[in-house]
Amino acid sequence: MTDIGIVGAGAAAAAATYVVDGAVPDASITVLEKSGGLCGRAATRRRDDVTYDYGANYLKDDDERVVDLVSTFDDGLVEVDGEVYAFDRSGAVHEGRDADERKWTYRTGLTRLAKHLFGATDATVHRRTRVESVTKEGDAWTLTDDDGEQWGSFDTLVLNPPAPQTAALLETADWESEARTDLLAATRDVDYRTVWTAVLGYEFGLDRPYYAVVNTDKEHEVGWISREECKPGHVPEGQSVLVVQANHEWSVERYDADPAENVADLAAHAATLLADDRLADPAWTDHQGWRYALPESGLRRGARTAAEEEGCYVLGDWVDGEARLHAAVRNGLDTGERLAYAL
Repeated sequence: MTDIGIVGAGAAAAAATYVVDGAVPDASITVLEKSGGLCGRAATRRRDDVTYDYGANYLKDDDERVVDLVSTFDDGLVEVDGEVYAFDRSGAVHEGRDADERKWTYRTGLTRLAKHLFGATDATVHRRTRVESVTKEGDAWTLTDDDGEQWGSFDTLVLNPPAPQTAALLETADWESEARTDLLAATRDVDYRTVWTAVLGYEFGLDRPYYAVVNTDKEHEVGWISREECKPGHVPEGQSVLVVQANHEWSVERYDADPAENVADLAAHAATLLADDRLADPAWTDHQGWRYALPESGLRRGARTAAEEEGCYVLGDWVDGEARLHAAVRNGLDTGERLAYAL
């Protein structure tokens, strides 16, 4: 039997687990996830009868293999209704250059994707288990969590956290190897944009010809506003829910500020951008800071090869340098195939 340890239960890890479980029947896969949920930054919350995706907004129809995979698990799959318009630093909203690709989520939210994938395998997923350290002795990997409990040993280690958190594990890893040094240096070089998100709920409907608006010049305090009511099953009729994502500079500056003040500021921006003063006074709110939200560069070519030969794999949208959910799934499929082949 081959024992595989995976740190993080994001979309890439879910896709890789699905591939390896199907291709290597004797593989025993253990997933350790620090949070209480699945699918990483593709995150969903519920409030009464409202469902909202407050991290990644949707899964884009942009890769044939990802489309095939999603079509396999289509229970509850829905298309987002509406196009994405644009605005610049002036705040003037206009039609964008939205392609004809489909935008998907699930009636119960994007986390359903990872739940489908992990649920189709024999993998064991342990939530609320934060890995603090990595040790390699010979060919065996051991993980230690923040309660001091050890996991393993594993024949193969897979790391799914964002690049800075993966780098932190590699930096302190008890793994003396040039492969570790090279992978650590390359992982440290991956840049990220920070995003602070407000979720705004209203007891009235909002009539607009678009699903979302995006800031194209990255010079407005707001980077994105989307309407969750455009996702079938998410918002009851007659209500509206906006997901407002601040731009990088605003998010870094205000990341640790009073959340209530941040939410009020973003609600005011939403009211101005969408030309409706009522939006400045939401009936309810939620918020989330994503310190490592959007990778702006990818892993240096070839940096992972030597590490994989020693049994350590990294995966996620940041490896390919494309901040999209479909990119994370695609990278998970690719990594899972390489791992299965190696085994």
